[in-house]
Amino acid sequence: MVFWQLTVDAHDPPRLAEFWAVALGYEPVPPTGPSTTWHTHYRDRLGSRSAFEDRIFDPLGQRPPMWFQQVPERKAGKNRLHLDLYPTGRDDTLSQARRVQIVDEKVTELQTIGASVVRRTREDDPADPEYYVVMRDPEGNEFCVS
Repeated sequence: MVFWQLTVDAHDPPRLAEFWAVALGYEPVPPTGPSTTWHTHYRDRLGSRSAFEDRIFDPLGQRPPMWFQQVPERKAGKNRLHLDLYPTGRDDTLSQARRVQIVDEKVTELQTIGASVVRRTREDDPADPEYYVVMRDPEGNEFCVS
């Protein structure tokens, strides 16, 4: 098994960590379980601090942590990697109208904490309906909500 984290270059790591913690339902402290070498490593690195300013973790310890690495320059150009957020849980039992509503609610939530909408794409093909929103985080990193 390979343990990994997602590292994101950031001009303002605490700001991006705060944004992505809300976007993903993560927390700035490592989980207490499951007991893994890496979770122990992160808890040891935390030391006497109450939380990290530049790292976030899945509270259940099932998804990879994220580290926002300080860099001097601001983002330039298009991302080579981006996150796709699925607030619907990819639940095929939801109607298209309900999926659109859930996505739009998440988009609105993310806008209130600093994200911006790049574009909305909607195709109402009954065989394969599609709706997603391309957004940018507070530092301009693209991601999708669908």
